[in-house]
Amino acid sequence: MIYSGKKLVVLGLGHSGEAAATLLLEEGAHVTICESLDTATTREKAGDMESRGIRVLLGSAADEDPSLYELAVLSPGIDPSVQLVQNVVEKKIPMIGELELAFQECTCPVVAITGTNGKTTTTELTEKILTGCGIRTLACGNIGLPFAKAVRQSHQLDLMLLEVSSFQLETIRTFHPKVAAWLNLSPNHLDRYSTMEEYRAAKLRIFENQTADDVTVVNALADLPPLPTKRITFSATHEDADFTLRGQEIFFQGRRLLNQSDTLLPGIHNAENIMAALGIGLGLNLDLDGLVQAIANHAPPAHRCEFVRDLDGVRWINDSKATNLDAMEKAIISQERTIILIAGGKDKGGGFEKNANLVRGKVRAAVLIGEMKERIACSWKNTECHTAASLEEAVNQAHLLAEVGDVVLFSPGTSSYDMFRNYVERGNIFKTLVKNLKNNPSHTP
Repeated sequence: MIYSGKKLVVLGLGHSGEAAATLLLEEGAHVTICESLDTATTREKAGDMESRGIRVLLGSAADEDPSLYELAVLSPGIDPSVQLVQNVVEKKIPMIGELELAFQECTCPVVAITGTNGKTTTTELTEKILTGCGIRTLACGNIGLPFAKAVRQSHQLDLMLLEVSSFQLETIRTFHPKVAAWLNLSPNHLDRYSTMEEYRAAKLRIFENQTADDVTVVNALADLPPLPTKRITFSATHEDADFTLRGQEIFFQGRRLLNQSDTLLPGIHNAENIMAALGIGLGLNLDLDGLVQAIANHAPPAHRCEFVRDLDGVRWINDSKATNLDAMEKAIISQERTIILIAGGKDKGGGFEKNANLVRGKVRAAVLIGEMKERIACSWKNTECHTAASLEEAVNQAHLLAEVGDVVLFSPGTSSYDMFRNYVERGNIFKTLVKNLKNNPSHTP
């Protein structure tokens, strides 16, 4: 009982903050939650937490809280530069994140997966294949279920499987995964990090406490510093790796394992997700044949190149989880049909010039939404671009633009927060709009 009887503050009243506060309360700590937002929703949540014996401060009372605490626990979604956090920093209160807090309470080994793209698919796939091999595990962390909530079950598990973000890794101290997987790195969160190097440095902390007894599963093309661990590599484009792709065939050190076309995970990006999951299993000393058998029926997670419907010979795909350019690029490359692309959202500080040539070659027309719509249109001058004031308008425009044999791909390439609470809400609204579409008269013979 590390924190029993101690006075602690949790910064943030989101899912992670609520889970951290509950965990600390159950341990016997005196817990305060500070949350900058003072809305009907946060007031309702505050009332619930207070009924459990947790003190809650909202709005300016939280940002200017004069109290001294023995430790602060930071929720990963909160930028350390905001007044809520700086108020704690200025008082020199030690601070950790929810990931570190839960790790300190975890009684089983941890496997951690990070990367700009593919984390959720790889984490869910790894959970499925490990479970299929008889390993008692639970996927949590950035995937949706907070680690601080899942950790209560750790004494019943063989290992805890975590999807971890750069935000979560910023505040670790002792966090030590037995197997750590690095999928890829591409520009993202440049509204929070001033440079790519700063973003990369946060991600690299996943390896910080690993030793020669641990395993890293890494993309063979990743530029990583020397690590003391055993290394398992994968690549869909590079032959000098343990796991490789030749056409549709996935190999391990020259031995054929499976044909990707026999799975429900198409595309080069998913080939690497499969290889990473197999690499994690191998790093846990599991039999490759058993791992492969568990892959066949695994479907991709919702909002990641998710098929919605076929209407008038047009396929509609929901890729709302594409919150950066690299994810959008992989979604575009994975499509075999001519694309009508719906893209745009929150301005995160990056540009869309990087994908201009790819878009020009694969996309017949783009419908753009959100804060970035005009900037994207300027970046894609050689592609037919339309703008829409809402996602509903964008779906209707795409419906009119699409021709028989096309695919309408909703792959925003940036975050949702300018118009939606998160990518899940954005994707669900898109799916509802698409399912409510009527036949396009121009497609009727």
